[in-house]
Amino acid sequence: MSHDQGLEKLIRMANQIATFFMSQPENVRAEGVATHINKFWEPRMRWHLFEHLDNGGEGLLPLVIKASVLIRRPDAKAGSGVGIGEDAEEGAPGGKGPASGESLSEPSIPEVRA
Repeated sequence: MSHDQGLEKLIRMANQIATFFMSQPENVRAEGVATHINKFWEPRMRWHLFEHLDNGGEGLLPLVIKASVLIRRPDAKAGSGVGIGEDAEEGAPGGKGPASGESLSEPSIPEVRA
């Protein structure tokens, strides 16, 4: 797969996530996109996303761009960004948990706060 094809796929995936969260209340949309990407995208994918954003983010939906401030940059301190807790920094005993690549059991959709 060429770099351009990989970038196109990354943009399409980010936009699909944003499209899903457009059905959620407006006050949780950006957080939902960021939480999903923080929990399920490996650092290399996030690195490519930020590289693209730093170069203008052409093709990304506005919601992805808005959510980008809540997405943890791959070189950022573990635990930063939304949807990432202290367990991501240390991992669970036996090599389990988010630090080893397992997804968290919490939902990706933030709870609506009244």
